Order: sequence, then structure tokens, then C-alpha cells
Amino acid sequence: MTPVGSQRDVYKPPVQKPAKPKVHTNPRLAEAEEFTDDAVLRAVHFDGTLLTGAAEILEMENSRLSNARFINASLRQSVLSDSEFDTVDFAGFRALEVSLLKCRVAMSRLTGSHWQSSHFTDVTVEGGRADMAHFRGSRLRRVVFQDVGLQQADFQGAELAHVTFEGCNLTGAQFANCKMSKVEFTNCTMLDIGGTAGLKGATVRGPGATELALSLARDAGILIEM
Repeated sequence: MTPVGSQRDVYKPPVQKPAKPKVHTNPRLAEAEEFTDDAVLRAVHFDGTLLTGAAEILEMENSRLSNARFINASLRQSVLSDSEFDTVDFAGFRALEVSLLKCRVAMSRLTGSHWQSSHFTDVTVEGGRADMAHFRGSRLRRVVFQDVGLQQADFQGAELAHVTFEGCNLTGAQFANCKMSKVEFTNCTMLDIGGTAGLKGATVRGPGATELALSLARDAGILIEM
């Protein structure tokens, strides 16, 4: 008989999933020059566009970017909502205090991108690469990373709530000083994880659990000889 009060008697609410973005069904084709300071962009489509330069306090909603590239580009204190990013190159992109609300990022390249002190709410990232991406000090709520390459990604000091990593490669990722609530790692590669104490409260399933154990042992000063 299971003792009353054991973990098997405790109801654990499921991790909340992101809401889907409401993208306009027939957005207007937009020009690169419209991506600028104080712009308010609604129901637009940047298709194959090269976006450069720095923009502040930009708002974009109900929109789509496909096959677009950010070159030496940055955003500050901007809000991107109810939008989709399909095969977008964010490599080296810099974002400071940017909010992504109800967004989907599919098959895109976020290698080396910086999302400092940014907010991600109801965001799905599917496929693509985000190796060496920086999410330091950011807040992520109801976010899914699915089949994403997150090698050496940096989540130090981030707050994660209702976040799911599915089938991701997190080799060398950093989680020092994270705060986690309802965070799940399922069938991920979790070799050489840094800041393992920051994973407190997370649930790990699949082969990543064994791989993570090696990092936990290393941080505890335990030498494991096979």
C-alpha cells in the first residue's frame, strides 16, 4: 500500500502549452525600410527581405517573416506578437528587452543571437539551430523548444516557467542561477551541462537523464570511472 502523503498521491498539474499565434491570412508585402524606429507594423509579410540596422520601440503583430535575414541588426524595447518566423536567419541578431508574445519560429537559425533581458510568452521554436544563443536574464513562460540545436546555449540567470525542451541537443548549455517551475526535458541530449544547480525543479526524461547525471557528479566533485 502506498503511504498517504507520498509523491504518488500528489497531483501535479501538466505543463501549460503555448497559445498559437493569430497571423493575418493575407498580410501586406512589406519593404525593409519599414523595419525602423517607432514603427507599428500590422499584418505585414517580410518575404526574403534583408533587414539591417538598429531599431527601438518597434511593434509588429499578426505578421509573417519568411526567408528573411537579419544582418548586423538589433532591436531594443520592442514587441513582436501573434507572428510567425519561417526560415529566418537571426545569426548574430541582438535583442535587448524585447518581448515575443504568441509567436512561432520554425526552421530558423538563431546561432549566436543575443536575447538579453527579453520576454518570451507563448512561443514555439521548431527545428533549426540556436547554438551559442544567449538568453541571459530573460523570462520564458509557456515556451516549447522542439528538435532545436541548442549546443552551448546560455540560459544563465533566466526564469523559466512551463517550458518544454523536446528532442533538443543541449550539449554544453549553461543554466547557472536559473529559476525553474514546470520545466521538462524529454529525449534531449544533455552532455556537459553547466550550472546544474540551476535545473532544480525540472523534470528530465529519456537518455538525457543519464547524461545529466555525469554533469551533476562533476559539479559535486565525484569522479566516475567506468
